[in-house]
Amino acid sequence: MAFRLSPGAERAGYRLAAFETLGSTNVEALERGKAGDPGRLWVVSRRQETGRGRRGRPWATESGNLAATLLVTGERDLAHTAMLGFVAGLSLAAALDAVLPQERPVRVAMDGADGASPTGKPARISLKWPNDVLLGGAKLAGILIETAGLAQGGYAAAVGIGVNVVSHPQDLPYPATDLSSLGLAHDAEDVFLALSDAWLDTVGDWDAPGGLARIRERWLARATGIGGEVAVQLPGEVVRGVFETIDEDCRFVVRQADGTRTRITAGDVHFGAVATKRDDEKETQ
Repeated sequence: MAFRLSPGAERAGYRLAAFETLGSTNVEALERGKAGDPGRLWVVSRRQETGRGRRGRPWATESGNLAATLLVTGERDLAHTAMLGFVAGLSLAAALDAVLPQERPVRVAMDGADGASPTGKPARISLKWPNDVLLGGAKLAGILIETAGLAQGGYAAAVGIGVNVVSHPQDLPYPATDLSSLGLAHDAEDVFLALSDAWLDTVGDWDAPGGLARIRERWLARATGIGGEVAVQLPGEVVRGVFETIDEDCRFVVRQADGTRTRITAGDVHFGAVATKRDDEKETQ
C-alpha cells in the first residue's frame, strides 16, 4: 500500500512527498521551506536514518515505522508556533483512536510505566508532556518541532512525528512499545492516512478564535500523570512534586512539597517508578 492523503486533506490543499527511506523528514521539509515551498506539505517515509529527537538525540526509525513531517509556513510568532506540538499530539491520538480497535490488548502496563493502564483495562492512548504519545503507559510515538527563519520573511516549521508501528527502541530508561508487538495489524500507511485527516480537525480548532484554550482543554483530557508524583529533569537539577496541570501557555506546572508551584517550559518528565531513580542516574540518560 502506498502513502496517500485523506480526501479531506487533499481538498484542503495539502500535498504529499513520500519516500521509502530518507535521512530525516524534518530536514527534508525545512530545506523545501527554505527553497520557497509554501507549506501544507507532508513529507513521509517508512524508514528514517539520521533523524533527531529532543535535545539532539538520535531518532532513527526501522523500516515499516512511520516518520512524518508537516511543513508549516507563516508569519505568526514562534511562541505561538511552539504550540504545534500539542496540535500534533492531539491529531495523532485521534488518528490512533480511528484506526485501532476499541478493545485494545494490554501487554504494555509494566513496572515503571508512565501512567500505565491497570491490567485488564483497555489500553488508553494518552499524551505525556511535552511531546510523547503513549499507549497503555508506554511510549508509542514522539513529536519534534523544528523551525527556521526564511529569507523572504516569516518562518518554516517542521512538525515531525515518529510512530513505532513494527518495532520500538530497546534499552530505554522508560517503557516503549509498537503496534505490531501488541498484535495490532496496521501499517505506516494506515496510520498516516488517519493522521492526515485528524490534523484538519485539530488545526481547525487551533486556528479559530480562542483556539489555544480549546487545544489546552483537549490536551488535558488526554494527559497522563495529572495528580501523580513527578520528577522533571532540568539542566543541573531535578524538580519533584505533583503534576498539577499545564497553564495557559501550556507550561508544565509542578506543585512541590512546600506548596510552591513551578512552571516548566522544557524538561524530561518521569512518572511512577521511573520518577524514583536517583538524580545522578538521570544525568547519564
